[in-house]
Amino acid sequence: MTTRVLEPPFLICNPKAYLGSADTLKLATLTDELAGEFGIDVLFTAQHVDLRMVSEHTKNLTITAQHMDPIVKGRGMGFILPESLVEAGAKAVVLNHAEHQLTLDVLDATMRRAREVGLATVVCADSDAQCRAIATMGPAMMICEPTANIGTGKMDAGDYVARTTKIVKEVNPEILVIQAAGVTDGQDVANALAQGADSSGGTSGIVQNPDWRQVLTEMFTAIAEHKKNA
Repeated sequence: MTTRVLEPPFLICNPKAYLGSADTLKLATLTDELAGEFGIDVLFTAQHVDLRMVSEHTKNLTITAQHMDPIVKGRGMGFILPESLVEAGAKAVVLNHAEHQLTLDVLDATMRRAREVGLATVVCADSDAQCRAIATMGPAMMICEPTANIGTGKMDAGDYVARTTKIVKEVNPEILVIQAAGVTDGQDVANALAQGADSSGGTSGIVQNPDWRQVLTEMFTAIAEHKKNA
């Protein structure tokens, strides 16, 4: 059973650890403004210390934690308590990113805890086999991305996007598939959506662009065009 919290096609803006708190807020408020103008949902991740700040200063974003741990209230010094994320305003959590991978047993336990507290799960996978296996676990969303393309500014030149999206949908058509590895502009977003993805966007393609408004507007425009022509 999956929990749908966004309406596809939607944008993912995932600043990871590229930005400090002040710049994260600037990016969040800009993304929030454009999301309202375009009427498009956004999955926006933030560092744990910035979740409450971003939540309190935006209204059109699905605030998303970049990780959490499968602990309960009690002992757990230094770990991320799921209930605290919810209290800070998070609606979803990313798990098993290539930069923070989890073993299968820990991933399973963490997904169960996320469901217990009402957080939508966004689970990352790389290979065809990983995409198929994780899809059977029933996350709300999946980020399918070849690790080699992350942060390169170049999308996979083959059929990865269409192939892995199809794999996930064959297992569970309700899972929303995000394809964003190597995405840098509106055309890349359009290409990902045209190949069946429910969402695209990115990290370095946005935060390292000297004009955030321009690149985000391009991406929102591509999503809006896809939505209109669907």
